Amino acid sequence: MTKITFYTQGGYYYGFEEVGHTGYGESGDDVLCAALSAMTMLIINAVEISYDSVADYTIDDKTADIRLVVKAALPEYESDERRQYALSGLIKAYYYQLMDLTEEYYDYLEVEVEEREPDAD
Repeated sequence: MTKITFYTQGGYYYGFEEVGHTGYGESGDDVLCAALSAMTMLIINAVEISYDSVADYTIDDKTADIRLVVKAALPEYESDERRQYALSGLIKAYYYQLMDLTEEYYDYLEVEVEEREPDAD
């Protein structure tokens, strides 16, 4: 099972962590895992390229665990409200997409939201 925890602060979505393999299919043929990977990379690329913002992320090659923090989605790190809204909205849209997937793949995905302060870097 893959557990995805979204980070929020004051209603803003600013990151997430994905831990574990879905177990939906054999390694290398797991379409659910491939879908998660593709969607996650879309978020990272959109943040970095389309919104020209910093996507602080780590990908563990051995476990496939991924962690992403986008501080520019938070008012204390970004003064442009439109950018905050766009970045937070992008991450929130991923949350809702995963919530839709959990309806069919509830044995393979767990999604939760955690209110927390961003890590000090």
